[in-house]
Amino acid sequence: MSWIQDNKFAAMLGGGTLLGAIVLIYVGLSYRGHYAKNLESYLSDWEEVKEFEAIPLYPSLANRAGKTKALNDYRASIGGLQKAFDKFRPKELKNITPQGFTDHAKTAHEEVIKAFEKVDTKLPEAFFLGFETYTAALAREDATGLLDYQLGAVKELMLTLAKAAPSQLQNVYRPKFPEEDGEKWEAGPNDAARALPLELTFKGSERSLREFLTAIGKSTDFFFVVSNLRIMNEKPTTPPRLADAKFEAAPIAPKNAPDPFSGAADFVSPPGAPVAPAPATPPAKSPEPPPATPPSAFLEIPMGAVMAQGPGGIPMAVPPGAPAGARPNVKPAKPAAPPPPAPATKPTAKPARTPGLAPAPAETPDEPVQATPAAPPVPSAPPVDSSRILIRVLGGEELQVFLHIDVLEFLPVKALPEVPK
Repeated sequence: MSWIQDNKFAAMLGGGTLLGAIVLIYVGLSYRGHYAKNLESYLSDWEEVKEFEAIPLYPSLANRAGKTKALNDYRASIGGLQKAFDKFRPKELKNITPQGFTDHAKTAHEEVIKAFEKVDTKLPEAFFLGFETYTAALAREDATGLLDYQLGAVKELMLTLAKAAPSQLQNVYRPKFPEEDGEKWEAGPNDAARALPLELTFKGSERSLREFLTAIGKSTDFFFVVSNLRIMNEKPTTPPRLADAKFEAAPIAPKNAPDPFSGAADFVSPPGAPVAPAPATPPAKSPEPPPATPPSAFLEIPMGAVMAQGPGGIPMAVPPGAPAGARPNVKPAKPAAPPPPAPATKPTAKPARTPGLAPAPAETPDEPVQATPAAPPVPSAPPVDSSRILIRVLGGEELQVFLHIDVLEFLPVKALPEVPK
């Protein structure tokens, strides 16, 4: 104790140092577990960040710029699509008086009736463009705007069908929409248009169906969608026969028509070249036995003789060992008697053919060759229509067609959200 009293400063310094070391050791031991835990969490987060950076859409500056560009392009394409359907979108559906709508319906009905009567189309008894309810009652005023819009679409459909000239319009059915009964229709969050349905049943040829569908697809005022189509023929239980098919035949050329190949010589021969006259066909004769060849027509050719050209260009035989330029030492054969002249042909004398020798060249006729004038070209037959497949299969049978058509009323355009910069 005396040393501590004599060395108070040293004792206090040593005690404080010891106490501080104990505290540091305690703190180090206590925080060692926290450090290991935090290090493990840090390494885990670092590995996760590395995985995120490896994906294509990691939120880096470059990827953010690319995403912004893609969103702007998508927004521009949606805007272009909206503009493309602007011509089908009604500007505003204003309600009119109930009597005004009735007058519009009567005027449209009379116009449609005249169009169908012009092509002799049979109509159903109670026909009023699908608005038969309003022949005896007035429409609700708050529904006349939409009713008048649908009336215009139905009128265009009926006039288009009348141009296709079906044989019979069997039925027109228009389901009511909620506003006609005083109810309210609400569009869905993703609805861009409202469908106003209409069902048609008519009877006609394949041509009338084809023309009708083609015409409604080219409408510029209304957007029609064929959501259901059913086609039946007149004999649903009996298949068509081959004899029922109608094949269009090409027109037959008359008997006295000029030969279409008469001008082939002008096409093959060079310009200005003479054309040989067509040989006349001799009359048919009964076959006669060939005349016997006289013995003088044959030549005796010695062994090793050399062929040479004799008088008149007739090939002759020269004996072996004869000097150059020697004349043939053989007697020429007597010319055969010319054959009797055939009708419509010029008689020509032909030398007799000697066995073993080449035939003599034919004589050239002295008369000039007259060119045959080319015949006028034959007009080609009109092409046969080969695209009407149904009429070829079904023949003369008519089709019974059921169509469910939706008239789309495009809703007002919604503002697109802005792309964040």
